[in-house]
Amino acid sequence: MGIVALKTKTKKINEQPLVERQTVYSTKNCNLWYGNHHALKNINLDMKEREVTAIIGPSGCGKSTYIKTLNRMVDLVPNVKTAGVIEYRGRNIFSKDFHVEELRTRVGMVFQKPNPFPKSIFENIAFGLRIHGIKNKQLIHETVEKSLRQAAIWDEVKDRLHESAYGLSGGQQQRLCIARSLALEPDVLLMDEPTSALDPVSTLKVEELIQELKEKYSIIIVTHNMQQASRISDKTAFFLNGEVVEYDDTYTIFNHPKDHRTEDYITGRFG
Repeated sequence: MGIVALKTKTKKINEQPLVERQTVYSTKNCNLWYGNHHALKNINLDMKEREVTAIIGPSGCGKSTYIKTLNRMVDLVPNVKTAGVIEYRGRNIFSKDFHVEELRTRVGMVFQKPNPFPKSIFENIAFGLRIHGIKNKQLIHETVEKSLRQAAIWDEVKDRLHESAYGLSGGQQQRLCIARSLALEPDVLLMDEPTSALDPVSTLKVEELIQELKEKYSIIIVTHNMQQASRISDKTAFFLNGEVVEYDDTYTIFNHPKDHRTEDYITGRFG
């Protein structure tokens, strides 16, 4: 697909009235190593609140590593070393006084493959609330319904809340996982290829949901799907070999890229 063809499909969905948006994440000269493998190299990115930022690039380029670094999930991987600064709302996430539990409460994560708990639909949402000390039954019930409504799945599950979450379709399970993240009222949603395992109809529902959620949340999404990135995001970062090659408004990236490697990737010459 040539760049001209992409022009016809890339809507300027991001042309909104000028609003002063605060920076939610600021990455400054971030480097990360898995043992001797230099996975992220001098990453510099500023991402604004209430926008959808897409991270694109070929397999192994550092996309998922970067998004997992934003809520310190890479801490769980042996032999990881980081350098540089990642600030969330002006606070260095690697600082000793920024507890990882607080960060992960403010920054939710949705994975590539839906991962509901082996519990009922209701308990998938309520469990996290109880872990965070919420005991009021009425509040829990209200929050479960609110979260499922926000994730556009309430009407599909309201009559089966006490059935196993494993009885849902793949697309429904993914929206349930999004609802589970929303229950804790995060500030940011990280999404690591959330539709790659879904059918086209379920993918469309998740994409529509993302557009609704960005009115309240900042969303950072890793995707291999060029058309998806062009449809749903406000900003796009192109990663290659652990580096950010180009970062700009999505319309610019897909129609007027400044770097020939960006154009080569989005037009299918490699990747």
